[in-house]
Amino acid sequence: MAFPQRVKMSDVARTAGVSVATVSKVVNGRYGVAQATVERVQQVIHQLGYEASLGAQGLRSHRTNVLGILVAEFEPFSTELLKGASKEVAGTGYQLLAYSSGDGGGTSIGWERRSLARLSGTLIDGAVIVTPTVVETKQDFHVVAVDPHTGPSGLPTIDSDNFAGAVLATNYLLSLGHRRIGHLSGRPDLESARLREAGFRRAMADAGVPVDESLVRIGGFRVESAAGAAAELLALPDRPTAVFAGNDLSAISTMDVARSMGLAIPDDLSVIGFDNVPESASVSPPLTTIMQPLQQMGAEALRLLVDLIAGVERDTHIRLPTELVVRSSCGPARD
Repeated sequence: MAFPQRVKMSDVARTAGVSVATVSKVVNGRYGVAQATVERVQQVIHQLGYEASLGAQGLRSHRTNVLGILVAEFEPFSTELLKGASKEVAGTGYQLLAYSSGDGGGTSIGWERRSLARLSGTLIDGAVIVTPTVVETKQDFHVVAVDPHTGPSGLPTIDSDNFAGAVLATNYLLSLGHRRIGHLSGRPDLESARLREAGFRRAMADAGVPVDESLVRIGGFRVESAAGAAAELLALPDRPTAVFAGNDLSAISTMDVARSMGLAIPDDLSVIGFDNVPESASVSPPLTTIMQPLQQMGAEALRLLVDLIAGVERDTHIRLPTELVVRSSCGPARD
């Protein structure tokens, strides 16, 4: 398959019968070109499908009017954030560039610094970075962090109330009569994962129910690692009657493992997740979970970045509430 060659500024100039300098003035909105000539050049630009190179545009004007969203990988969490940001960017005068580091999970320390170094200066005017491993950058433009590994610090930050959400999840299981509750925690390097485990432990302590440490395993927020941890939990002689998983992917993986072991959800095992990604509503049975307002988080991050670039003074640390979403994966504890 042959791909069309990129239309150059010289192609526009030749077709419109003007100089390259004139086309450059029209493209960059500079004065000194008659209105009739502007209209003719713009018509040719539309006809040929000419687009100015972002890199060249940035070198000339030090602005590209493009904002970057940098993620370690495109998975359900970051995809929902991206949806929110893409809706919010409409009407701001900016375009959005989504960029994956190719790191395969964000476990490589400093992936965002390397990504920012590649994109800054000539491609983007600012960036939203999702679950960054570091929260200090050396870039000379604005950066907003969503759910950073170490929690809020120097960078403007958007996150949700992970601790309160975990308390909600655990209290819901307790209200159903469950006392032998397992927890699949997330990645140990993530502050959000630590807060969810802390919320689980606080709710259990407040209810006067001791945490059985044999029922607490690292699920890692990923399907594969959660499956192994869930299999260990459910193979115990005195297995849990309910599992609070650190995220929805871990919860869905736990349900799959339970079914493979002949356990029914929720009759034999109740499962609750965290995030409320779209997959949580489509599994069978639909997953009870804690909703992070993921699209709102993406929108808030984009709006904060735009405001910072514009010099608007505002709160630079935003924490959004979490909510319990009751579906069908949890039921009363059996005697």
